[in-house]
Amino acid sequence: MSDKINKIVLAYSGGLDTSVILKWLKETYKCPVVAYAADLGQGEELDGIKEKALSTGADEVIVDDLTEEFVGDFVWPALRGNAIYESAYLLGTSLARPLIARGQVEAAKKTGADAVSHGATGKGNDQVRFELAYMALNPELKIIAPWRTWDFRGREDLMEFARSRGIPVPVTKEKPYSSDRNLLHISFEGGILEDTWSEAPEEMFVLTVSPENAPDKPTYIEIESEKGNPVSVDGEPMTPAKLLACLNKLGGENGIGRVDMVENRYVGMKSRGVYETPGGTILRVAHIAMESITMDREVMHLRDGLVPKYSDMLYNGYWFAPEREMLQTLIDKSQKNVNGVVRLKLYKGNCTVVGRKSPSSLYHSGFATFEDDEVYNQQDAEGFIRLNGLRLKIQRLLEQG
Repeated sequence: MSDKINKIVLAYSGGLDTSVILKWLKETYKCPVVAYAADLGQGEELDGIKEKALSTGADEVIVDDLTEEFVGDFVWPALRGNAIYESAYLLGTSLARPLIARGQVEAAKKTGADAVSHGATGKGNDQVRFELAYMALNPELKIIAPWRTWDFRGREDLMEFARSRGIPVPVTKEKPYSSDRNLLHISFEGGILEDTWSEAPEEMFVLTVSPENAPDKPTYIEIESEKGNPVSVDGEPMTPAKLLACLNKLGGENGIGRVDMVENRYVGMKSRGVYETPGGTILRVAHIAMESITMDREVMHLRDGLVPKYSDMLYNGYWFAPEREMLQTLIDKSQKNVNGVVRLKLYKGNCTVVGRKSPSSLYHSGFATFEDDEVYNQQDAEGFIRLNGLRLKIQRLLEQG
């Protein structure tokens, strides 16, 4: 290759793709490779990953537990902004990639590496998310994206390469779709899901039961928030990761958080994604309910107008960009009074708000009542309506000549 590389940090998952990439990097660049695996709550997928990486040729393996950091520093800020892409996707993968990339950059500094690599394909969003983060955090690092440079064209090519190099290939039947899991969600795409008319098979789902098979009795829970961040469930304080895991379990048992959508990828094509986000779905409903009684109307409307732009930034990989940081500051300022408890009913795929209370509440039954009160003179509404209708009145008068 034209660029001399001394050492590479690879974002490594232990799957077929990154196992092949690990060996390919060693052969192509003839330098040490550090396998970097970030634990974001994918569970048993990390079992034996260090041994597998070493047996595949890694010179060093780093398994980084980032679960609390992922939820507290990435998921919670997005939650404070009610981030949602194209009205459906709660950005589980989008929020994970910049953290993994940051971990790689830090690992490169510790190990003296001058290059980073990832296993994202040339058609997807993840290549953008990884590489924008690398550039923002250390522009001196060289970036290697094997799927954009090697001659392999598909899974069969990878499996043949793996067999020829003694890399263990899956002996179980290949899943007819790809998946990505962390504490916020699990996503499914590709394979059988590429037919947008076909319903996703029930056996595919991991985190949730189907709403039809959920309990016939509702589950009631209470979530407390401080400055827009959830801090306890049913009065029990929890760390961010433990709280999200708790709500994943409760939501999953009640069939909450399934999404089937066709989204617009940043690179220009449409893609079908099926997602399970039980805890994140519950938290977004609770957060919006808490804001409804604690946030000033104009502040809320201004922030709401920015949510689509904010969500696009996260989806497209601009976590470390100055515009995202600026917007986050505005969002976080709006959250100073978002404190209190929301009561929710979980039932057969539905998450319903049934109560909310807050020491910072702007709601006062004495002001909102239809009965007599001391702060509102109903006769004042006449002038208010006349002034707001003046431009409409003038327009129609002019049209009539």
